[in-house]
Amino acid sequence: MPYQHILVDKPAAGVGRARLNRPAALNALNSALLDELMQALTAFDNDAEIGALIVTGDDKAFAAGADIKEMQGKSQMDMLMAPSLLDRFAVHRLNKPVIAAVSGYALGGGCEVALSCDMIVASETAVFGQPEINLGIIPGAGGTQRLTRAVGKALAMEIMLTDRKLSAQEALAYGLVNRVAPLEDYMQVAIGIAQKAARRSQVAIRLTKEAINKAYDGSLEAGLAFERRNFLLAFGSEDKAEGMSAFIEKRRARWTHR
Repeated sequence: MPYQHILVDKPAAGVGRARLNRPAALNALNSALLDELMQALTAFDNDAEIGALIVTGDDKAFAAGADIKEMQGKSQMDMLMAPSLLDRFAVHRLNKPVIAAVSGYALGGGCEVALSCDMIVASETAVFGQPEINLGIIPGAGGTQRLTRAVGKALAMEIMLTDRKLSAQEALAYGLVNRVAPLEDYMQVAIGIAQKAARRSQVAIRLTKEAINKAYDGSLEAGLAFERRNFLLAFGSEDKAEGMSAFIEKRRARWTHR
């Protein structure tokens, strides 16, 4: 389907890509863009030919934040009754891995969108931050939770209370991103990781993603129990039988994703 605020394509076999496309606004996130983005990612998630997804912006900005002009006139009740960014961009509900390919600014809601993805590949120009404090508000789409889990309490406090920005190399050092690559290469690095995931059993990918995300929800004991559940579920799949046979027979597995 045609979109107004995003571009979609399949840059490589098994990979679906959604690109934020509001360059005049540095890809600022408004309601229409977020709705289109989730629609596109859901369509890719339901596409049997796609095994991994990429979310990206352009070289100058992944997304420089939420659209302040859209929010300025909103009241407390307006914000309460409207779907939040968390509701609109529920990547954790997708079965396939989602990689954020980040170049330039990833600030505010843009940083939160990247954090909600399963992996992040950054160009050397990437800048991460949560500058909501400058607007008299706080991050409202997972920033206080996901960023703290990623970099720890002390650094998260500094980033969100003093508007400290993280460079790509700092983000890598603190475990916020998976890879940093030159501007001309970062997209190919993201596509390469996506292809590696897409070539695996989608049954095993889904069960593994669910179990990893569960690690953030509660106690270690609960996480281990959930992992055990998904481990046993995997033994009921056709891909388990094929994967083990292929290993023993020293050949490439032929996944059916069932």
